[in-house]
Amino acid sequence: MIRSLYYTNNHPPRINLSSGEIQEALQDPEGLVWICLNAPTEEELQTILGNLFHFHPLTIEDCTSNGYQVPKMDDFGDYLFIIMHALPPGNYWEISNPVELDLFLGKNYVVTVAHEMHVSPIEAVWQRLEKDERLFTRGSDFLCHAILDRLVDDYLPVLDEIDEQIEHLEDQVLQSPTPDVLSKTLEIKHALMSLRRLVAPQREIVNRLSRDDFSLIDRQSRIYFRDIYDHLVRLQDLSESLRDIVTGILDIYLNSTSLRLNEIMKALTIVSTIFLPLSFVAGIYGMNFRYMPELEWRLGYLMVWVIFILIASGMILFFKKRNWF
Repeated sequence: MIRSLYYTNNHPPRINLSSGEIQEALQDPEGLVWICLNAPTEEELQTILGNLFHFHPLTIEDCTSNGYQVPKMDDFGDYLFIIMHALPPGNYWEISNPVELDLFLGKNYVVTVAHEMHVSPIEAVWQRLEKDERLFTRGSDFLCHAILDRLVDDYLPVLDEIDEQIEHLEDQVLQSPTPDVLSKTLEIKHALMSLRRLVAPQREIVNRLSRDDFSLIDRQSRIYFRDIYDHLVRLQDLSESLRDIVTGILDIYLNSTSLRLNEIMKALTIVSTIFLPLSFVAGIYGMNFRYMPELEWRLGYLMVWVIFILIASGMILFFKKRNWF
């Protein structure tokens, strides 16, 4: 799907322009053109990126690739090519399957390529166009900032959800350290690792946008990119803290299961120890010797039971005195 917007001074924005109108709008240095490609076909990519804008073939190849692309930024002089990753709508376990967002930033245009039909940052900024005129009156760099800012903001609710899940797991791991708790903990740990893999390179990209002297980004807009960078630093610090907590939960789980196993082994050992002398006595009187004086004794059976009770009681009292149970 192809959507387009063109704004020039003292004129209302125009949307859904034809290829000829887009080419004409690009000749206006004071205007702003936003081309939004959602789940485009290869023909649409070649028409817009290759034939209309004449972008570098390597950037077009990156946009057509279905494999995982590492977040990066390339400077081609008259435009910047940026690869970022947005979170898909859903829960935190889908972090490992982010949506690639390719962005071309020129002097008077922004071209976004998303590999999904609905991407939260694109849709949110597109809807804001009707309410916030700054998005198209402050230039292409400010529009680029708005898209990246929304992309980064979508990470915060995910971390909040992970934080709530971790608090719940901390209670469960002490009360009932079941295999389900372990599975959930490992799931959260993998999600945090995926989040770290996304945030770290994107932080470096935004850092360059806020500090390097790109002619396409004016001094005032760098302040806004610096704000995005601060959010990414906070995200990375928070994810690191949560990952340490998850590691602690795993240690608590292993210690709890080991403690429970030790308690079980302790109980079994005590039972085995008590029955060991009883088995010894029973074994003696179970031997088939002919001349055993107690075998003919009328109270022999009762005597054996008295011995059993005395031995078991004495061992239990001894164990309690030593605080073994």
